[in-house]
Amino acid sequence: MFENFHPFRDMAESAKAQHEVDKANFKAAKMESKAVWEEAKLTPKARLDKMQAEREESLAQANERIKDAQARIDEAKKARKS
Repeated sequence: MFENFHPFRDMAESAKAQHEVDKANFKAAKMESKAVWEEAKLTPKARLDKMQAEREESLAQANERIKDAQARIDEAKKARKS
């Protein structure tokens, strides 16, 4: 009945897995912090270029969402009429 029941081994395996997740999250946070630091050292021209590229990307994403929403609206109207 309890052949596969090993609570302490299961807890140890779970702790090891959580430790790996914590290490990965810590490394990601450390690298993100370093990226912010490096970006802070950009020249004003480079910073403006980066911000412009981010705005263009956001605008493209917004336009894509608008297009998708319009397609859904058109489809709903078409389904309602038939």
